[in-house]
Amino acid sequence: MAARLIALYHQPSDPHAFDNHYAAVHGPIVRRYPGLRDLRLTKLESVSERLPAYYLMAEMAFDSRADLDTALASEPGRESGRDLRNFAQAGVDLFILDDDNRADA
Repeated sequence: MAARLIALYHQPSDPHAFDNHYAAVHGPIVRRYPGLRDLRLTKLESVSERLPAYYLMAEMAFDSRADLDTALASEPGRESGRDLRNFAQAGVDLFILDDDNRADA
């Protein structure tokens, strides 16, 4: 069963610096995860006039939960964890989703 790691980044104090660091440093680290099938980045917008709690959603897709676990335990996985303090001072929430493609789910 496929699995995804979802990272929800809180609103940064300096969005421009956040974007630059993600594009130049963090994204390339994540792209080195072994077994990574897809990395999708989405800037989030609120349905109201209020600023949303989250700034960016990063979705990392893997063929299986075992592949995701291997990626997180790898050197790029550890490196990406250490790098969070360099640009995600506002915080990040991480979730693991097991994809289930059944129509009756």
